[in-house]
Amino acid sequence: MASRLSLLTDQLKRTLNENEIAGLKQALNEITLETPAAHWQTVALKLRDQLGFESCLDVCGVDYSEFEDGAWQGPRFAAVYHLLSISNNVRLRVRVFCPDDNAPTLCSMMDTWPGVNWFEREAFDLFGIVFEGHPDLRRILTDYGFVGHPFRKDFPVTGHVEMRYDEEQARVVYQPVTIEPRELTPRIIREENYGDR
Repeated sequence: MASRLSLLTDQLKRTLNENEIAGLKQALNEITLETPAAHWQTVALKLRDQLGFESCLDVCGVDYSEFEDGAWQGPRFAAVYHLLSISNNVRLRVRVFCPDDNAPTLCSMMDTWPGVNWFEREAFDLFGIVFEGHPDLRRILTDYGFVGHPFRKDFPVTGHVEMRYDEEQARVVYQPVTIEPRELTPRIIREENYGDR
């Protein structure tokens, strides 16, 4: 496995330009390539056509705002792509940071890997990452009237609204959250001889 990963690392360094590689790490029998958003379309085509990564298994959004206990100094949002080369029997993780934290945007990879359709919709729905060029970018897991993006670190645990069925109106209605925020501290009961043999 180590020789296959070393070979892939060498192939990535030969195939991609220096400005297309923002980072290249090998850890836990996996390689993570970090590439700038401006070069992502070009890099994706090289990965597919020259290195044989014909399949994208997953795309997930990440919010780094609380990473390293808030000490993170880099961009806040990223999309992480998990690629598979069936012909070479190797996987690659590619991380692309969104250049703007206030309006996280990346180009869609639908033309390169059509299977990312729902993955990009999920990252949009849960993190608010807009994939430019996606033909049908709309919510996939939350309701169309949902306010906000629930996987962002600053999204309140209780949410903004709650819904319920109203008998009088015979329909589902939205209303402000009625849950009172509180902090529960668990009561710990210890037995005197707990753990003794």
